[in-house]
Parts: sequence; structure tokens; C-alpha cells
Amino acid sequence: MSDRPLKVGVVMDPIADLTYKKDTSLAMLWAAQDRGWSLHYLEQQDLFLREGRAFGRMRRLDVHRDPGHWFDLGEPEAEPLATLDVILMRKDPPVDGHFLNAVYLLGFAEREGVLVVNPTQALLECNEKLFAQQFPHCCTPTVVSCDERVLRDFHAEHGDVIFKPLDGMGGSGIFHVRPEGRNLGSIIEMLSDRGQRQIMAQRYIPEISEGDTRILLVDGEPVPYGLARVPMAGETRGNLAAGGTGVSRELTARDHWLIEQVQPVIREKGLMFVGLDVIGDYITEINVTSPTCVREIDDQRGTDIAGLLMDAIERRLGEQG
Repeated sequence: MSDRPLKVGVVMDPIADLTYKKDTSLAMLWAAQDRGWSLHYLEQQDLFLREGRAFGRMRRLDVHRDPGHWFDLGEPEAEPLATLDVILMRKDPPVDGHFLNAVYLLGFAEREGVLVVNPTQALLECNEKLFAQQFPHCCTPTVVSCDERVLRDFHAEHGDVIFKPLDGMGGSGIFHVRPEGRNLGSIIEMLSDRGQRQIMAQRYIPEISEGDTRILLVDGEPVPYGLARVPMAGETRGNLAAGGTGVSRELTARDHWLIEQVQPVIREKGLMFVGLDVIGDYITEINVTSPTCVREIDDQRGTDIAGLLMDAIERRLGEQG
């Protein structure tokens, strides 16, 4: 790798709509810009393919630590994505057809030597909900099905069950069905689109009252503090988007054991930025598309998680030559 400043692309949701005080992508962009690297902004619809090469309508981006004026964008220019050194894929779920097509296009840039964070193959393979099921010894009892009988039988066996879609985020579409099974049929019908869509059912973990902890891994190494997202009164969802409160805590011995179980696969897949969701003793999700909670942990602990990621990116590029 040369000593010239890196060119960093970012594919994200509209930057004008982000939440300034807690957006993780913004922390990454600050960290990159602080290193003298140039920033180049894209949304999914700015990506295109021409004669086998991936291009983007990129706009030069400058970011500021100012809640009233946090960015400036230049005019769009169509350039090959291979003019970039690294692309941060920070588009939030849902992982729908538009998202997958964007990932396929980024794969063409990877083949020309661009580092995509996280790698496109991992983004295609690692569904947030299903990836964790590669480690069943780390998970609460779980079933994935679109069959009403299978889902009802699981509820009958475990009594207290969480039902959720496979492609949601921020706690959307999550239902807690207690032993009496109130509205069970309607919930299964709605989430599964009358048996046409696979959904997940998990045995309820009562420790959710103490928080759903996000644990961040940078290039396979854990940040020593997680963010326990504690549900608001009357809620079973700890997600900040669902009104939860974020409280940073040190990782426990159990947390480290869970991390050790997943680290080999995370490293094998080249995943550079991962968020484990842990409730009690169990991993419930492994987030690879657009993990968050950096700003909350940094604010409470004085860490620089985005800076750690930029250091890891620089090392990875150096290893690639």
C-alpha cells in the first residue's frame, strides 16, 4: 500500500436523515477524515455496472462535528468503484432485493481489488438472525419455519416465545407470545404472510429485563465494553429504536466465552465489523450489515471504536499490498 491518503467510499442511507447524536456511520466517517482520507458518498441507487465494471455516481463528502451542519456534498461524478481503496457498506436493513443487488455490484469492485467492509460474500451468507444459528450451543432454543403447525408446536413446547421476521431491524415486527397464546394465530399469519415467508421463533429469555447487550468485534477482536439496551417499561424489546435505554457495561466471562465460539468463523469470513446481540447467556443475533452502538459506548467509556476500525482497515490494505 502506498503512503498516499486513502479514498474511502461509503454506501449508506440518505445522510441528511441520520440521527446526528448516535449514528455509527458518522463516527466512521469522522475517523476516516481525521486521518486525511477522502470521503466519497453513494446511495444504493448510485451503483451501476457497465461492460463488467462497477461504477458509482459519487459525491465528495466532508463531515463535521456540528449537529446543525454535519456534512457537505459535492456534485455527483460517475467513476469506477475501483478508483476507491475501501468501501464501507453501511446501508441499513431490510436485506431486500435492492440491498442484495447493491452487494452483487460491490462484488465486482472487490474483484478489482477494492476492500469492501464487510466482504460481499459474508453479507450474502450471513443473515442477521440465521448466522447465529450456526452456533446452536450459544443460542436459546429456536425454530425457523413458515409452517403454522411447526410454529404452534414450538410455542406449545416452550410456552413463552418470541416471534420475529428474518429481515427486520431495530426491533420491528417482534412479538412476545406468553403461555396462554393470545393472538398466536394472527401473529403467525401476519409475520409469515399466511405461510409464504420463513420466520423465527425463540424461547423467551427473561434476562431481557436487564438488557439486550450489543457486543462489537473489530477485525475479530471484542471491544471490552458492550451496550446493554434496557427495555422501557412494558416492553420486551431493548432496541434503542424501540425506546430502550443504552447502558455500557464491561463484558462478562460468559460474553468472552460466546465470543470465542464465533471468532474463528468471523475471522474466516473476513468480517471486520460485527455486532453480537446477547441476552442473558445467549447470542440472539450476529449483525454484519450495519452494526451500531459505537457512539453510545464511546460517549460512556471514552473509547474510539471507529478509530480501531480504521486502523484495522489500514492493516488489511497493507496485507493486500
